[in-house]
Amino acid sequence: MSDSAPLLLRHHRPFLAFWLARVFTASGFQMLTVAIGWQLYQLTGNVLDLGLVGLVEFAPRVLLMLHTGHVADRYDRRRVAALCQSLQALIALALVLGSASDNVSRELIFCLAFLLGAARSFEMPATQALLPNVVPPGLFPRAVAASASATQAATIVAPAVGGLLYALGSIWVYGPTVALYVIACGLTLSLDARQQAQQRGRATLESLLAGIRFIRSRPDILGAISLDLFAVLLGGATALLPVFAKDILLTGAWGLGLLRSAPAVGALLMSLWLARFPFERKVGRTMFTAVGVFGVATIAFGLSTSFWFSLAVLVVLGAADMISMVIRSAFVQLETPDEMRGRVSAVNGLFIGASNQLGEFESGVTAHWLGTVPAVVLGGVGTLVVTGVWIKLFPTLANRDQLHSQPVAEVPAASAAPIKG
Repeated sequence: MSDSAPLLLRHHRPFLAFWLARVFTASGFQMLTVAIGWQLYQLTGNVLDLGLVGLVEFAPRVLLMLHTGHVADRYDRRRVAALCQSLQALIALALVLGSASDNVSRELIFCLAFLLGAARSFEMPATQALLPNVVPPGLFPRAVAASASATQAATIVAPAVGGLLYALGSIWVYGPTVALYVIACGLTLSLDARQQAQQRGRATLESLLAGIRFIRSRPDILGAISLDLFAVLLGGATALLPVFAKDILLTGAWGLGLLRSAPAVGALLMSLWLARFPFERKVGRTMFTAVGVFGVATIAFGLSTSFWFSLAVLVVLGAADMISMVIRSAFVQLETPDEMRGRVSAVNGLFIGASNQLGEFESGVTAHWLGTVPAVVLGGVGTLVVTGVWIKLFPTLANRDQLHSQPVAEVPAASAAPIKG
């Protein structure tokens, strides 16, 4: 990659608009999630409702998976993403009006959470598939890392801002959230992107299942996606952080907040590094090494009785996870034909969501059976075992040298025809 690549990315106006839209949508979602959870708990006082609202928000991703990817491949991805951002703005506006009139109920929150999940289910594959149309292939790995930094920054800052604003009243959270989504919508529509190869024809069962069939026919892509699924499923320990903070590290609520933020801090720092210095060679070995480090960090955290050591280990864990995520995302997008990217992104998004949701469930069940520390340590060992098995099952992925199987020319996006109307 040429030395001018970082400069091109930094001054690449379409990507800047894309990046800012990611910042605003991610911040809006994080603030919305904090406010909805707090308001729901104030209304019902039932801890189970907090788990159910997450399940309700995740359900549309499963129910609509085949359709969300097809829509991203069939229609202008900018308009699909902008429409979803508009719907999320309307959801926040409904909560503004409901809170102002004191008419927010448990049922309303669950209905809006389902709509929020549906909107995000269509937005995510459209946005992920749009990025390769915004930047030239030679800059794509850097763009993925920089885009991830937007999400991680929002994950760190937005919940704290949402919590502070909620102290003034729920309207003070929902109102700014509306504005964030509206700005994001405008930025998305303003994108100057290369012409996407759109899927033609009506939606049929064959076209809806094409993404799954494509992944199955590409062992390296299947290996990369499934590696993340099983590694995070087994190694995820975030659901047990309250237990560690209270009973093992003896830090209380303030310590829990730092522990929850630590992986995001590591991920943010690593994403900023990768935006400047992306991995260009031996990417397969690097990805598997990062997953292995994730497993070792999980084991170290489970065995630790020192708060500060645990904090440092979680930062390393987040950084390792970011390396794996950036390589996997860039590889999958670059190896997928443009007309298939929406459907492949939808399947990939479902795998990621399932690993996070089921991983928390698995951690809770294992901790109930074996105890908290054994559950986390066993999960880390499981991640290492999966890494070793996947190296044997997918040797070409493990030995892969570059992200793209074909050399890519570094040409400015402006040289390609933009998507029309």
